[in-house]
Amino acid sequence: MKILYIEAKHKDQPSSSISIAGLPKDVKELFLAYSIQYKQEAQIIKAKLESNGVKVIGFQQVLGCTKLKTSFPLLLIGSGKFHALNLALQNRVVYIYNNSCITQVDQKELENLKQTRKNAINRFFVSNKIGILVSTKPGQENIKRAESLKTKIQLKFPEKQAYILISSHINTSEFENFDLDIFINTACPGLINDNSKIINIDDILPFL
Repeated sequence: MKILYIEAKHKDQPSSSISIAGLPKDVKELFLAYSIQYKQEAQIIKAKLESNGVKVIGFQQVLGCTKLKTSFPLLLIGSGKFHALNLALQNRVVYIYNNSCITQVDQKELENLKQTRKNAINRFFVSNKIGILVSTKPGQENIKRAESLKTKIQLKFPEKQAYILISSHINTSEFENFDLDIFINTACPGLINDNSKIINIDDILPFL
């Protein structure tokens, strides 16, 4: 099947009067990221940052599953908190540009997410029935990783039963239909924000 990818833009046109006043004065270098709908705004902000003496180390579109190998502060151009929280969980300072305002990711919300992740890891160890989530969406499909994970779980914890669940759309409201204690996600890492019974595969592999 051939797949055609088309960039989608939000309906409001970017303005050349975009302000970066909310960025702390001590930030002199940063990584600039954007969701595809805000590519035009990101290009304007990049030029504005550079004209104000801020060095843009990187310029990249991000998805929910994006992992960035950089230790520099990051400015995300987009709406909502999904991408921002995912990037902040990778142990970096994240600022968000949304509706002409620059704010930093709320640290209390971030700590709550980290605690939820720790709780999910602890739940894995006391669970005997485990679901391994696999998405069939292009770019998220990781069936081989799921199969390898299942084998590792069975070798390390023979008392646990692991089942691979495959779906195009992972609907967390359907979890109650399965007699499973915890779900290990091999698709978009941001899925952990939707349900406290989900843990990402990269969080559990170090224990196997």
